[in-house]
Amino acid sequence: MSYASQTSVSVARSKAELERLLTRYGADQFAYLTDTTGAMVAFRMKKRHVRFLMPMPPRDDFVLTPGGRARKWAEDIDKAWEQAQRSRWRGLVLIVKAKLEAVETGISSFEREFLSDIVLPDGRTVHDLLAPQLEDAYSSAEMPAGIRLALPERT
Repeated sequence: MSYASQTSVSVARSKAELERLLTRYGADQFAYLTDTTGAMVAFRMKKRHVRFLMPMPPRDDFVLTPGGRARKWAEDIDKAWEQAQRSRWRGLVLIVKAKLEAVETGISSFEREFLSDIVLPDGRTVHDLLAPQLEDAYSSAEMPAGIRLALPERT
């Protein structure tokens, strides 16, 4: 069972909570976009732009119950799909809150917590840039030149 799988907190309430949370911790810009396939939440904090992409499961994933039985009514499919969306939004609020609290209390730094989601000047995130290089490094057992240059020398 996933986090908040039974939550009754609406998506709108989770979005509002997320915006309040980000503002309280110092974000000076906030935006989100949604469609049926997912959501994007973006904010600026500590002079860094951060973007989370949150895919949503397709409505067709809820035609069957978890036990494999067909849902007979469109209303039942919609309810299950909406529940999954509420759960995802609650999960996003949880992870952002945990990251911000870790930064606030000195357990971690902003860059460490949000590094993969920081937006680079070309519009890609650090994750977008490094994930393929990481995969290549593991499959070839060699460091990509760009990563090697960025790492400090070992002493």
